[in-house]
Amino acid sequence: MLLADRVAIITGGAKGMGRAMAVKFAEEGASVAIADISIKEANGAIAEVSRKGKKGLAIECDITSEKQVRGTVEKVLSEFGKIDILVNNAGGIIAAPPIEEMTEEQWDKTFALNLKSDFFFCKYVVPHMKKRKYGKIINLSSIGGIQPPHHAVAYNTAKAAIIGFTLDLATALAPLNINVNVILPGPVRTSFYDRTTSKMTDKEKDEFFARMGKKVPMQRAGTPDDLAGAALFLASDLSAYVTGETLLVSGGLPLLPPS
Repeated sequence: MLLADRVAIITGGAKGMGRAMAVKFAEEGASVAIADISIKEANGAIAEVSRKGKKGLAIECDITSEKQVRGTVEKVLSEFGKIDILVNNAGGIIAAPPIEEMTEEQWDKTFALNLKSDFFFCKYVVPHMKKRKYGKIINLSSIGGIQPPHHAVAYNTAKAAIIGFTLDLATALAPLNINVNVILPGPVRTSFYDRTTSKMTDKEKDEFFARMGKKVPMQRAGTPDDLAGAALFLASDLSAYVTGETLLVSGGLPLLPPS
């Protein structure tokens, strides 16, 4: 098993990509803690982890609250005794109006959800990793951080900032055997698109994601499992000599799709 006896925290692990990562990590031997605002869905994900024969812990956490993040890290250390892997997966679009219509509150909330939360978790997990001289940190950015597919200025800017955040930490922590990498997902079929698809029938949703897939060189939208496989590589010792890497998991984007 690639993650035998490892302990992972996954933010936003209640559903979508984070849930797929939690299950994949458990399959490979890791105990998993999920930090998510939705405790009911987080408990459901941990039930899947348990069915893989591994220990899990669901923690209700507002990842934009430093106090709650600190408490979450303390709970994980109390329960498992260590933290080997941190996946800063949680994020999302708060609002995407034209910049002249965006409010300061929308801007700040977007950065809190997508960037400040990563800062909080690293602030409290990194000291523990430093003491042990081991750790894997995986941050989730977006292809929008390098080539925005549509105008969502606060979200795309925050996702670009996550890349810089990752590179700085990778440089600082490399001598301590702590790997810090960032994944840039392309279009992935998750609840991220609920704003658009929530009122669609199942057939209409299938058609929506099929059209989206036609814009991708590999001619399909991604799945949560696509991201889980990439995260597994970065969480395992297969990537022992990989740090500061910006890994696109995007079906070939930003390459152009076949004409």
